[in-house]
Amino acid sequence: MTRLGTFLSKESINKAEVSKRTGISTSSLSELTLNSSTQQRAHEVYLNAIAKDVSPCEVLEADCDHLTLQN
Repeated sequence: MTRLGTFLSKESINKAEVSKRTGISTSSLSELTLNSSTQQRAHEVYLNAIAKDVSPCEVLEADCDHLTLQN
């Protein structure tokens, strides 16, 4: 499970409902939540956030908090 998948499950978010509200297919949402090599697009981050009634920053932080700058 990806960090986005963990975030969605922690928030008890239904992928079918998110798909319906955002227009992002359930298969794309499944890829985003299960396959760590799948990259989210900016509009997908934004739509997922507003569908969940959270800040897009909160979604980005949950998904990217492991990243660091190189020296």
